[in-house]
Amino acid sequence: MTRWRPPAEKSTALITPEGQARLKSELDELWRVKRPEVVRALAAAAAEGDRSENAEYTYRKKQLGEIDRRVRYLSKRLETLRVVDTPPSDREAVFFGANIELEDAATGELSRYRIVGPDETDAKRGWISIDSPLARALLKKRIDDELEAALPGGMRKFYIVDVNYGSG
Repeated sequence: MTRWRPPAEKSTALITPEGQARLKSELDELWRVKRPEVVRALAAAAAEGDRSENAEYTYRKKQLGEIDRRVRYLSKRLETLRVVDTPPSDREAVFFGANIELEDAATGELSRYRIVGPDETDAKRGWISIDSPLARALLKKRIDDELEAALPGGMRKFYIVDVNYGSG
């Protein structure tokens, strides 16, 4: 019996060249390295006999399903993604791929973000999805513009200090 999952929300089909390379690398690693290892371990566990009481067999079967699900997702997603490898003609405004420095209006604290595709977000690096509320509020704004964004902690006001399109 399978467990029904609601369809995932539609996300913007944009990605940076670095993000595309990372997804392709993950797909290759799963398909060429991890999946064959799990299949070998599954075959060994199946050879041990009674599968109904074989924890190793059950675990490997579940692991194989997770790998196959991710491989299927990555294969389909990579086909639909559009790689954005050139900066916009207006480099003063915030668009996909922009590195932005913001000043919090309340605290004066500075923070840096990069607007990337939903498949390559990384909170530690400050990479936020173009679908996030902050990125949506930032789009088409310019240096010294003021903006408000509905964040998990409530409404926050920011000023744009810098916009550039270098990588990282």
